[in-house]
Amino acid sequence: MGIGSDAWDELFGQPRPAELHPFREIKAGSRHAVATPGDLLFHIRAKRMDLCFELATQIMARLGEAVSLVDEVHGFRYFDDRDLIGFVDGTENPTAQTAIDTAYVGPEDALFAGGSYVVVQKYLHDMAGWNALSTEAQERIIGRTKLSDIELDDAVKPTSAHNALTTIIEGGQEIKIIRDNMPFGRAAGKEFGTYFIGYARSPRTIEQMLENMFVGRPPGNYDRLLDFSFPQTGNLFFAPSATFLENVGNDAPPAGQKLSDAHARAAPQPGPKRDGSLGIGSLKGDHGS
Repeated sequence: MGIGSDAWDELFGQPRPAELHPFREIKAGSRHAVATPGDLLFHIRAKRMDLCFELATQIMARLGEAVSLVDEVHGFRYFDDRDLIGFVDGTENPTAQTAIDTAYVGPEDALFAGGSYVVVQKYLHDMAGWNALSTEAQERIIGRTKLSDIELDDAVKPTSAHNALTTIIEGGQEIKIIRDNMPFGRAAGKEFGTYFIGYARSPRTIEQMLENMFVGRPPGNYDRLLDFSFPQTGNLFFAPSATFLENVGNDAPPAGQKLSDAHARAAPQPGPKRDGSLGIGSLKGDHGS
């Protein structure tokens, strides 16, 4: 479960995760990374869609009229872990300990260690325009081969390629994120999209990726994928650790009182050391909702 900045303040007061803030809107020419309302995010995934649906139903029944639905997206696995534009998604996701270090907040914000920042954007694709391009043109936009999913050589890959602009280097080291994107759509309604879901230890990494994509690196050298893919939503959430949520439940204040005002609130302890799993299922091959 992800919690937005306004909802965090309403539910818990201070302190809040060090880098939790409203999603930062970006405008550059005709490109617009929109910021949209959202207080709670439920990212549900399983190998069976009926399980996703049942859990969502139970959650909404418990929340009742306390919330108003803003958006609901049911994703699916598409061929060989590809998105609807035909390219494999999430190829560069880190694994094992690197994935843990990438996704989880550490001692730099000890109160919220074990949590993760989540950025979501719902993109719709102009499939007619995209499919009018040659495969070679599409590959230059993405920066990988379409069939074999091999990264293009730097000698032929444009600096505006999607995977070039979303590569973030700090101190000579690449800073990665965990992508758990979902294809979605309605064939009869001609709706074809990708629901971007990015988990990171710090939202700055994803924010820099978006800045590079929409503004360009350097400015004007933007991601040409945005000529065919258009964000409809944009939100930043913080997903606290299970340990944090358990401690919050144990220290719940009386009705009408914020957790920050509860006199006996205990500081959550970092969660147990992980075994290499992110605890959200396989990053490939699962259904999501």
